[in-house]
Amino acid sequence: RSISATIITVLLASLAAYAFARMKFWGHKFFLFIVIMTMAFPTYTTLIPMYKIMAWAHLVNTYVGIVLCYVSGFLPLATWILYSYMQSLPSAIEEAAAVDGASRMQIFRSIVFPLTIPAIASTSVITFLFAWAQFIFPLVLASDGSTQPLTVVVAAIQGRHVVPYSLLSAAGVLALSVPAILALLTNRFIVSGLISGSVK
Repeated sequence: RSISATIITVLLASLAAYAFARMKFWGHKFFLFIVIMTMAFPTYTTLIPMYKIMAWAHLVNTYVGIVLCYVSGFLPLATWILYSYMQSLPSAIEEAAAVDGASRMQIFRSIVFPLTIPAIASTSVITFLFAWAQFIFPLVLASDGSTQPLTVVVAAIQGRHVVPYSLLSAAGVLALSVPAILALLTNRFIVSGLISGSVK
């Protein structure tokens, strides 16, 4: 589910960031401000409303519900990162493509998206790490063991009277090894992707 949430988040964020960075529609700055401001709300303030929405849609204890919850939480940050990067890209190539008759989606798919690969890579890694580390939302939205992520399963291993230390240690190492290895392997790409969009 972390991979699914990452793919959906980055795809939607790239489209939203391109719209905010290049399309001057009415109120685009206001809507961008609203998107960024959602990051100022504490995560746990949305827990009860999110559960009610998922219960109304019959998505509690489902992979779809957890993925949608992740996407709604990570989308503002991903949009902001990609927007900052796309703002730093020169618009001359896009203008030339528009003169040649290319549509907005063709320009995005053939020009903007390939140029944004460094930022997309760093955003994907950050989103995956955040999704992997989630605990409280899947704990509430996935009470069934078959849909719970590893972070919740590790916490549920400890019994009331017996603590299986060997199993708990193995699960903890497994839960930590994936983000640790990913962060070590992609640290350079994360930094370069974020710094590239900080200077115009």
